[in-house]
Amino acid sequence: MREVTLRIGNMHCDGCVRRVSQTLSSVSGVKVGEVRIGAARVQAPEEMPDGTLVSALEKMGYPVIGMEK
Repeated sequence: MREVTLRIGNMHCDGCVRRVSQTLSSVSGVKVGEVRIGAARVQAPEEMPDGTLVSALEKMGYPVIGMEK
């Protein structure tokens, strides 16, 4: 597993935090650590392409504006 921190746009409230957390939790193999307005920290399988997390969030209307591994 690798830890990834995502900077996420369009998050404005606790509802956004909940939706982002649920979206990331629904990605197979991902363990959500912390989600707060503007960022999320997760653990993802080493072999998972970065685009998997980005795509899941962007489908929900939350663009990823940065990623740190």
